[in-house]
Amino acid sequence: MARFAYKAIDKSGQTVSGVLAAATPGAAHLMVLARGLQPLSVEEKTSVFQYEVTKKKVPREEVMHFSRQLGVFVKAGIPILDSLEIIEGETTNKLFKRVLGDMVEALAAGDTFALAAEAHPEAFPAYFVGMLSSAELAGNLDTVLTQLADYMERDADARGKVTAAMIYPSVVLGMSVVTFVVLGVFVMPRFKVFFQSLHANLPLPTKLLLDVTNFIETKWYFLFGGLFAVVVIIVVAFRSKQGRARIDSWVLRMPVIGDLVQHVMVERICRILSSMIQAGVSLPEAMTVTSESVSNIVYKRGLDTIRDEMIEGRGLSEPVASTDLFPSAARQMMRVGEETGTLDEQLTVAASYYARELDSKIKRFTGLFEPAIIIVMGVVVGFVAIALISAMYGIYRQVKVT
Repeated sequence: MARFAYKAIDKSGQTVSGVLAAATPGAAHLMVLARGLQPLSVEEKTSVFQYEVTKKKVPREEVMHFSRQLGVFVKAGIPILDSLEIIEGETTNKLFKRVLGDMVEALAAGDTFALAAEAHPEAFPAYFVGMLSSAELAGNLDTVLTQLADYMERDADARGKVTAAMIYPSVVLGMSVVTFVVLGVFVMPRFKVFFQSLHANLPLPTKLLLDVTNFIETKWYFLFGGLFAVVVIIVVAFRSKQGRARIDSWVLRMPVIGDLVQHVMVERICRILSSMIQAGVSLPEAMTVTSESVSNIVYKRGLDTIRDEMIEGRGLSEPVASTDLFPSAARQMMRVGEETGTLDEQLTVAASYYARELDSKIKRFTGLFEPAIIIVMGVVVGFVAIALISAMYGIYRQVKVT
């Protein structure tokens, strides 16, 4: 049996954590629920040296289509159990089909839809389950399912834009590395033999280039060892909370990239909070679930601080301002929403605003990154060309003199 670390909310609203043994993540969730707790996250404990290349997760697109389909079925008056059986029969993803089968059995045994979904974190994130719980109590499950599908569609669109924006710079960077390796491993060693056979006096650029290629040729294991050490350090850092927090903090302070990450986080936080408040989830609980849904540790801790200060009676806008994690426009919208009782609307407006800002910043980022990579590639190729041409010209002059 595996060991799972969990975070949950107890009956007093406090966040608790612990470790338990279970056969599967779903079984671990059920054990947490049996203790009278509301799970926020249940993760298998692994060594910092363990690294999963692929994690078994249901694709977001599958969950998005499921949410939209189920919302239509519920609105049409079809019972949830029958709806799940229909969707299960049409699903082609094997993992999601098993999840839906388990949910059908759980509903048949008397569990609520939210509890059945909560037992499968590999398919349904924390905010999804939190909104389902409130929707079942409020009786607006069809509306909330549509809202969830809309949010996941917008989130997938934002992720797709970031990925698409990085494709071209990544290709150019990869070609630069390949060019340098080909020159250093295959081309320059032949010129080295040629120069040595002529006993030529080589210029400084040529000597530097030959020294670099000689190092690559004879000391390649140092390069691979250094690369392996860097990879191990990064993996260990990401697997530890302190290391991940330092990396996330460092990323936020980086020029250009830090601004991009901030806009991604603010847009996602505003979007999730807005959806959960519209679904009837209380603000402190929505803040807790949102904290568990963001990937940046700095923002996760900031949201936890905001939630704690809200519970102490300090409201929302003051704790948000004290974290320095949200731009002034977002803080202003939250303050207006809190004072006028339209927080969900203001958060939706803020999310849309920062989504547009993110698109603009991604375009500017790629506009800066692409020329920089091309310039670096040009400098490398130009240096190699100068080194070779100057060497050949020097040899020609020596032959002419003799």
